[in-house]
Amino acid sequence: MRKLTYFVAVSIDGFIGDPSGDANSYMAYVDEEFLEFLKTEYPETISVAGRRILGFDGAPNRRFDTVIQGMNTYQVGLDEGIPSPYAHLREYVASRGLGTAPDPKVQVIADDLVGKVRELKAEDSDLDIWLCGGAQLAGVLRDEIDELVLKTYPVLLGSGMPMFAGVESAVSGFTLTSSRVFGNGVVVRNYARQSANG
Repeated sequence: MRKLTYFVAVSIDGFIGDPSGDANSYMAYVDEEFLEFLKTEYPETISVAGRRILGFDGAPNRRFDTVIQGMNTYQVGLDEGIPSPYAHLREYVASRGLGTAPDPKVQVIADDLVGKVRELKAEDSDLDIWLCGGAQLAGVLRDEIDELVLKTYPVLLGSGMPMFAGVESAVSGFTLTSSRVFGNGVVVRNYARQSANG
C-alpha cells in the first residue's frame, strides 16, 4: 500500500501561510544548503519551472509519482500561466468548481476525494503520493495521511492558514522518524502515523 505524504512548509506556530494563504515570507530561508537538500531528497516537489531554472529538470522522481493539490494551491500556478506545474508527476486537483482542467495532464477530482485517494494508495507502485496542499484538502484527507514531512521555517506568523482547516477535533498519533536542522534555522521533521494498535 502506497503512502499519502503531506509535505508542507509551516511556520513555528503551525501556519502554512498568512491569513490570505501567502507563504512568501518563507522564501528568504531557501538558501543553497536547503535547495541542495530538496534537489537531492525531494526533487519532484520542485515545479517544472523551478527544476528548469535550477538545472535539474531531467532528474528522476525519488519519492512520489503523484501529486494532489487543492484549487487554491493549483491557482498559484494558473495565475502564472502554468496549468501543469508538476508535469513530471501525475497531477490531480481536488475541485468541485474547476470543471475541465486547463491542461490534459491534470485530472480533476470533483467527487469522492477520499475514495479516489484510497484508490491511488492501493495502486502497485514503489513511489508514494504527495499531498501538496492546501489546508482544506488536508483537513478532508487527515485520516488518509500516512506521513507528515514538515519544513518548519523560523518564522512566527501569529495567525493565518492552519495546516488542517475545517477540523473541529481530531486526535491522531504520529511518531517522529527523522529530523534535520539546517544552518538557516529551517528544521525538516518526518512523522509516520502510529498504527491503531499504538
